[in-house]
Amino acid sequence: MRYRSIVSVSVIAACIGFSALAEDPRRSSRPEDMGFSTERLQRLSGAMQADVDKGIIPGAVVMVSRNGKLAFGGAFGFQDREKKIPMTMDAIFRIASMSKPFTSVAVMMLVEQGRIMLSDPISAYLPELKNLQVGVEKTDAAGKSELSLEPARAEATIQDLLRHTSGFTYGFFGKPTLVKQAYLSANLLDPNQTLAELVTKLSKLPLAYQPGTTWDYGVSADVLGRVVEVVSGLSLDQFIADSIVKPLRLSGTGFYVSKDDAARIAEPQVDRVSGKRPPMPDPVNRPKLMSGGGGMVSTAGDYMRFAEMLLNGGELNGVRLLSPRTVALMTADQLPPDIIPSPVGMALGITPRNGTSFGLGFSVRTQAGRNPLPGSPGLFGWPGIYGTSFWVDPKERLVGVAMLQVPLSQESRYRSLIRNLVYQALID
Repeated sequence: MRYRSIVSVSVIAACIGFSALAEDPRRSSRPEDMGFSTERLQRLSGAMQADVDKGIIPGAVVMVSRNGKLAFGGAFGFQDREKKIPMTMDAIFRIASMSKPFTSVAVMMLVEQGRIMLSDPISAYLPELKNLQVGVEKTDAAGKSELSLEPARAEATIQDLLRHTSGFTYGFFGKPTLVKQAYLSANLLDPNQTLAELVTKLSKLPLAYQPGTTWDYGVSADVLGRVVEVVSGLSLDQFIADSIVKPLRLSGTGFYVSKDDAARIAEPQVDRVSGKRPPMPDPVNRPKLMSGGGGMVSTAGDYMRFAEMLLNGGELNGVRLLSPRTVALMTADQLPPDIIPSPVGMALGITPRNGTSFGLGFSVRTQAGRNPLPGSPGLFGWPGIYGTSFWVDPKERLVGVAMLQVPLSQESRYRSLIRNLVYQALID
């Protein structure tokens, strides 16, 4: 009975916050109208509230829509457990890598304007990234690893940046390599630098792979952010604000939170073992580094609007950002069959074995089976390292958004838990 009450209150609250999503009087809060079982959705509410009560997570906001109508919305637990501030539907979260789809949409808007070509080499826009070399680890006679350099056989393109086949990597994910160590030594993602300065640093570092040969997670989206700045003449945050945030009326989305809205920021809880909060950036005040790969904040309702725009083929409430054909291209399998997944790619499940590939900005499901998570072929989405995730299932006309602020060790569990509990409630 307790969870039944939670579901009812949560859905009503979500409807209030979600009403601006489409301003559509046909929107309904009755899950059965959208093919869901109210009773089964209570399992989702119950699971989230139980983990809040056990102190496993501080809180969460979860929203699910189908056919453009809200099926489920819940705010659970605490926005700040230590201060005993309850979670609200309009709480603002650090979305980390869920920034990448915003950057990808920005790029594709410029592609549609004829100002960027996907087939162009990166150096057409960022000349200092021409003639990059690839770092190759070799072992000397004494068994010591050393880094040698070889010329890139081809220059990475804008398409390579969008699909993570550019040869760029991250320094902090996966097994340490000499190239990753070079990234870390250069402090490549130093928040006290501009995107232009990041690119200058990158121009002096080796690639981790030959461009176009390997899927590896890395700073490609940050490079794309700089491309947007050069082509548009605007800072990345200004371009996204003008071209995406304002048209879609995303009131809590950007690269920072104003002091007036600081009270809405969701915080991770103090770890019981260390006695400290897991490290996460302070999103108050405009940052110097506009990280298109991981620097944005948003709310569940805002991200739902953004995802609904993609589900609708680039349009929401009469506002069109992209053409349906462009969205179809972005959500198609963009990885050639000979692409090799890096160890990080394997860990993230971007492999044919897992029935998952990558489009232009997000993962794309290619098979009905093989993947441990439910979903239809064509499903696309992406998570963030701090616990946020979203997915769009075009076949089911379904969008899911989950917002938490938890350490990386918990992120995959809640991505799986929430997806499973949403699909088991879908009964039509």
